[in-house]
Amino acid sequence: MARRLKTPPQPKRNLDARKATILEAVVVEHIDTAQPVGSSSVAQSADLAVSPATVRTEMVALEREGYLAQPHTSAGRVPTDLGYRYFVDHLEAGILGSAQQKQIREFFAHVRGEVEDVLEQTSILLSHLTNYTSVVVGSGHSHASVLSVQLVNLDARHHLLVTVFSDGTVTKHSVLATFEASHVEVSEASRQLNALLIGTTLESKVQVPSRHDVVAKLVREAVAVLHAEMPTLEGEQVYIGGSSRVAEVFEGVETVRKVLGILEEELLVVSLVEDILDKGISVAIGSEHGYEPLSSCAVIVAPVSLEGETIGAVGLLGPTRMKYREVMAAAEAVSQHLTRHFGGDDPRA
Repeated sequence: MARRLKTPPQPKRNLDARKATILEAVVVEHIDTAQPVGSSSVAQSADLAVSPATVRTEMVALEREGYLAQPHTSAGRVPTDLGYRYFVDHLEAGILGSAQQKQIREFFAHVRGEVEDVLEQTSILLSHLTNYTSVVVGSGHSHASVLSVQLVNLDARHHLLVTVFSDGTVTKHSVLATFEASHVEVSEASRQLNALLIGTTLESKVQVPSRHDVVAKLVREAVAVLHAEMPTLEGEQVYIGGSSRVAEVFEGVETVRKVLGILEEELLVVSLVEDILDKGISVAIGSEHGYEPLSSCAVIVAPVSLEGETIGAVGLLGPTRMKYREVMAAAEAVSQHLTRHFGGDDPRA
């Protein structure tokens, strides 16, 4: 089991304009180069109209306040988790390039299949869009509404119940009755099931008929079989896209091993994503998410909703020096399209 960490302190105040500009310049350059950033480079790139010596003094102050760190005495500075947090909290929303937007639109215009297939393909799409490892979590389809129900007569006591849900899932269940039913009675039971169940979810309480005729008994049997699946449908589904990219974006064999180890534990992945969503944030940086093996990671998540309730999430995992603006824009765009694909009304759209 991965060890949980305490959530680190958050920035307590806004930095003055010069410090904020210097911090942003260090973060942006470090993300691009993965190298410590010196004062001369910042003085040139940040267009501050001050000397490298002044920048150096401000960088020392930022280090003292916990936003920057100096890995070696003679080296420049690198952002800390607190520095990345300040950068992300003050980051303007990014916009995806036209090619990426087109790729997302075409994907959701053509993607087909049951919800599991869509989620798996979405995880691959996210990884291709960002070059990071993606995580897509779905909560089953207990929250999806019923679109249609069909009861098919196989023989006098054996029937097939086919149910279509608003998230694209189609389920098939055998209904084995202790009594015989004709084709006409099965057809009437199917009609009544549609009237009873369309628009409801597996969590809805429905009023089944209490009569003792064959049609009423068939309706009760079918509803009981459908709702008996609830315990298994509640389990979250987890799809990882681009796990091979972990080795490409993280330095150090041990770090790669730890990250891959976490990704192999589905319950931990679900817990990680849910914890981040529960905190009301979209980005967890370094030790903020509380899992020691991921202390060198940033995790970006965006919820997928249906009828105002979160039913899943899309996420991306990479090093703390990931390209936040682009990755956050990609996660947000895909989550919005996925919400609409499953019939949800996305308030962010």
